[in-house]
Amino acid sequence: MPGRFSRIRNRLRRGREHRIPPGHHHGGTQAPLTDSDPGLKKLALVGNPNTGKSVTFNNLTGSYATVSNYPGTTVEVTRSRGAFDGVPFEVVDTPGMYSLYSITEEERVARSILLNEKPDIVLQLVDAKNLERMLLMTFQLIEAGLPLVVVLNLMDEAEAAGITIDLEGLSERLGVPVVGTVATSGRGMDELRKEIADYVSD
Repeated sequence: MPGRFSRIRNRLRRGREHRIPPGHHHGGTQAPLTDSDPGLKKLALVGNPNTGKSVTFNNLTGSYATVSNYPGTTVEVTRSRGAFDGVPFEVVDTPGMYSLYSITEEERVARSILLNEKPDIVLQLVDAKNLERMLLMTFQLIEAGLPLVVVLNLMDEAEAAGITIDLEGLSERLGVPVVGTVATSGRGMDELRKEIADYVSD
């Protein structure tokens, strides 16, 4: 794993020259969604497509969700509410993204939400069986100073493929909480809620 971390960090350093300044993208600056509630703490879910963001979103909210286009785009953003340790949150399911350095319209919208709306907690959903490939974005989120919790979803598929992940060791290496989940069955969701509640109490 040390060699893998070094390779990923080197790729991250090479990508810095392509960085777009916070709050900017091709075509101007996006304003926050008008239906966002500034009076609530905010939790944002980010991650590659097909990592279980929407299922995790539903598990955390379990309530009616509002789906609307981000201003000036045709990209849909889903918002709802949840409560953690008795504190109400706005929960935002951002469009799928592969990198914080925006390329697609979906990635630009997700980046705008992260950098302009300044969520109190960011959950990065990661496919546990493709961990190494997804760590590049993890380092980007950490470097951006975002309050990150890494959620290794699809743990059952990783285990079925013979993949063993030291969650505690990975958390120590990254310096952020790491939680293993299977969103479709609810496995690990109580631990995830606890990590969110810990952020609330800090």
